[in-house]
Amino acid sequence: MQLSEMRDYVRSIVDITSNDIADTTMNTFIREGYDIIVYSEKRWPFYEVALTFDTVGGQKDYPIADIATNLSITHDGVTFSGASAPKNVGLREIAAMKNDDHVIEFIGYDTGDIIYPINSNSSGRPWYWSMWASGSSASAATSNQVIRIYPTPSSAETIYVRGYRNAIEFGGNTPIYRAAIADANTPDLPVPYDNVLSLYAIYRSYQQQEDAGMANQYFALFQGELDNLRARFEDSPAPQPLLLNSMRASRWMSQSYLPSRLRYSWEM
Repeated sequence: MQLSEMRDYVRSIVDITSNDIADTTMNTFIREGYDIIVYSEKRWPFYEVALTFDTVGGQKDYPIADIATNLSITHDGVTFSGASAPKNVGLREIAAMKNDDHVIEFIGYDTGDIIYPINSNSSGRPWYWSMWASGSSASAATSNQVIRIYPTPSSAETIYVRGYRNAIEFGGNTPIYRAAIADANTPDLPVPYDNVLSLYAIYRSYQQQEDAGMANQYFALFQGELDNLRARFEDSPAPQPLLLNSMRASRWMSQSYLPSRLRYSWEM
């Protein structure tokens, strides 16, 4: 649903016009709901990406912003890529790394510095990685995060990365990634989320019109529909075996396993 269509739909439900709530205010409501949905989960499956970067001999630290320069996303007919704003959407999080023949295991930053002290000159093929913020402002999101590889790479090598990108902005009046927020723009979400986003804007519109009863009803609808879609999109993938009586099913588990022993029904 386009931004202008969403505004019209919300106004038709609340029975108001642009004289009651201006476009800029309605856009802000929509942007609020969009950000709530996007950041309600750290690992939405529809933001999964895969990319690569090359190590440099003698260099152990790699800013995520530099790694993300190899990321390219096309949405609403616009390609977001490259290192320069506003085209670079960037990485929200790195989930896994590997090279040509083995997985590079994640370890804590402190653990890495114990195994490979900062003053150590050890180098070789990458086996471990860690991540931390380099010290710039928190508002910089992932742009200030740095990947450290252990041991320090001794030569150039291609690293394969799986992670999660940032969402392309939608609504609001202060564009960051887009050159401009246009009425024809659509949310960077699967189509079923259009209704959830509209429910939030309806809730905020009733709130702005000082109708607390209707606002509360639509906020409850928004929360319920968001929970339903979360369960749908974060469900285990079809190829993964279904484990009965298991609370551990997850799309992030590469394989299933049995408990240490079978349990009776009263032990569940």
